[in-house]
Parts: sequence; structure tokens; C-alpha cells
Amino acid sequence: MTDIIIDAIHKLGIEFVENQLSALNQYASMLIKWNKVYSLTAISNPRQIKILHLIDGLSIIPHLPDNNGFVLDVGSGMGVPGIIIAIMKPNLQVTLIDSNSKKIAFLRQVKIELGLANLEIVNSRVEKYDIQRFDIITSRAFADLSLFISLTKHLLNDSGYYLAMKSQQASNEADKLNNYSNEIINLQVPYLDAPRVLVKIKKL
Repeated sequence: MTDIIIDAIHKLGIEFVENQLSALNQYASMLIKWNKVYSLTAISNPRQIKILHLIDGLSIIPHLPDNNGFVLDVGSGMGVPGIIIAIMKPNLQVTLIDSNSKKIAFLRQVKIELGLANLEIVNSRVEKYDIQRFDIITSRAFADLSLFISLTKHLLNDSGYYLAMKSQQASNEADKLNNYSNEIINLQVPYLDAPRVLVKIKKL
């Protein structure tokens, strides 16, 4: 069960300790188990769950800072990439926000069972949430980039930036953003043939 995850971590050049690997595998096991009841993902094959969710989520890790900071994962769903960020970057304080109560129940159980002290779970629509500001706001295939920014711009620090995970080239969406700079980073996700990009967006 751990072979492809270990291999992917090495290929992505991510440093890790044994308890992080254990947490990733525990998370994978929980996702597979809960998916049978809560339909967290349409994918049911355990290997494909690891590839399309865990390994895909791991691809953002090399692009995150090592210093302290606050990260918001919008529309977190089953917890990708937010849970993975909380596991692999314990110096970052990670908030997961989603409006689906069943998925929130799963995320809260993951937090408890994995003992993730740097993780906060919020059950809310993101446009109605206004508790704090974040250094990084991320999402995976959440929405069109313009809508993503429109719903979350009140939550971004002045010096903060977005990291949007997309399943295809997002240059057309990025080009429509006014008053923002963007950088499109092509991601090489181990075991995954489909294209993946990370769009880094900053206010001008």
C-alpha cells in the first residue's frame, strides 16, 4: 500500500519523516473506508484513489514555503490538498472550508485520528467566512479562477497569494484576471498521465 506513495514522494523531491508517511497511509485508508458510505469521490479503486487524490495532492508540496504561515483550502471536499499540506508542512496552520456537512464530518474525523494540531475545519460557504486573513489560499478544481478570487479576495493578506490546482492548462482563465499577476507551473505528477498545473496568482 505504501510503495507508490513512497515512490511519488521521492520523485517529487519531498523530504519526509516516518510519521508523515504513516499519516498519509492512514488518511488513504480512511478515505477508502468512508467513501463506501459517504461517496466522497466517484473513484472506488484504492490504487486510483491514492494516485488521483493523495499523489496529485502531494504535487503542491514542493511549491509551499518552509516558514510559518496560514493556508486556506477552499472547497476542500475530501481534504485534498489541505489534509496533505497539514501532514507534510506542520509549520503551516491549515484551514479547510467546505459547505458539505458529510464531508466536514469526514475531515473532522481525519483531524482527530491523525492528531493534526495545525488543522482547523470550517463548515461554511467561503464567501460568508470572515474570521481571519491567510498568506496562501489554495483549491483543487474548485471553480473558474475569476470566481475563485471573487469569492475569497476578502480573506487574502495584502502580501499573500493564490495557488490554484487545475487539471488542464488554465492560461485562458488566468489571462482574464485584472489587477493580478499569474504564473502557470506545469506539474509532473507521478503515476498520472493527465496534465496538471498550478496557477500562482498575486495582486499587483
